[in-house]
Amino acid sequence: MEAASYTTLNRQSGLMREMGVVANNIANSSTTGFRREGVVFSEFVVALDQDPSLSMANASGRNVDLSQSTLSQTGGQFDFAIQGEGFFLIETPQGQRLTRAGSFTPSAEGELVTPDGYRLLDAGGAPIFVPPDARGLALAADGTLSAGGQPVARVGLWQPTDPLALRYQTGTLFEGGELEPVEGATILQGMLEDSNVEPVSEIARMIEVQRAYELGQKFLDAEDQRVRGVISTLGR
Repeated sequence: MEAASYTTLNRQSGLMREMGVVANNIANSSTTGFRREGVVFSEFVVALDQDPSLSMANASGRNVDLSQSTLSQTGGQFDFAIQGEGFFLIETPQGQRLTRAGSFTPSAEGELVTPDGYRLLDAGGAPIFVPPDARGLALAADGTLSAGGQPVARVGLWQPTDPLALRYQTGTLFEGGELEPVEGATILQGMLEDSNVEPVSEIARMIEVQRAYELGQKFLDAEDQRVRGVISTLGR
């Protein structure tokens, strides 16, 4: 197989990976707190003996769009939305994870948990406990949670020390490596942040990727027919 075919196959693999990412974005366009992802292509140029250099693409890098999305009012006293930078910190069986999805409920033990049962952590990294008989629950802009006018906890906002360390895990969860507190962001009660995916833009991107893949496939089919024709001619 010639170098052009190797290059095209490598490109096709990257386009398939990007297609999967775009499809996941579209599927989560209405998921609370979801962050849009993109694929980063890089190029490797390899010198060949007595031949032109070979350029190979690598699409293993992924970037997360952290732009602020719109906030929807729900009225739920345990629905929190972040306005500004930062993530909520939650505890999962795989370790601490970051999320912008702020829908929580009290567990049987009185701890605030996600719909999957993961505990929300406070500014000190400890689970947040809400007394069962708490009345008049209110959340201040700085994350201070009060019941009956008395503070019971402070919801923590965190971000990776190294922004490039942020890695998508699953759903709306991210791993951030070493974390640091976020100052200056606002937490709003009774609201949730929408997904920052723009479906129309993602669908347009999907069409572009699909067309690029089809062009690559046509080239491979034509190259295959050419090779078959050469072998057939030489075999006569």
